[in-house]
Amino acid sequence: MKLFGQTISSLERGLNYSATKGKVIAQNIANVDTPNYKAKRVKFKEFLVDAQMNELRAYKTEHKHMDFPERNVQPGVFDYSNFRYRHDGNGVDMDKEQANLAENQIYYNALVDRLNGKFNTLQNVIKGGR
Repeated sequence: MKLFGQTISSLERGLNYSATKGKVIAQNIANVDTPNYKAKRVKFKEFLVDAQMNELRAYKTEHKHMDFPERNVQPGVFDYSNFRYRHDGNGVDMDKEQANLAENQIYYNALVDRLNGKFNTLQNVIKGGR
């Protein structure tokens, strides 16, 4: 039996996505003055599809039937290879990166708050409501 259904594992995958996105944004900001550096992004759609595939279970009518293999999925990161933001070939828009960083931080904090709520509920149950 899984506690809270798939909620905690879904929150975990969301945190993994947000952490990867935060690393990519930080990398973009760190390379804002690097000539010919191309800004990177995290592919959310592919990450979401792969995460949903991990939850896919086969309906077994016989004990010999096998489950679908589980995969450890990492979010895909890609760059804009043909995009130039400045004359030196750098593709980082600092304003956009800072906005993405703030948005990602809010998303990450919301996931952490929700995960804390789940753990507090579990702790309350363990203590018997006291």
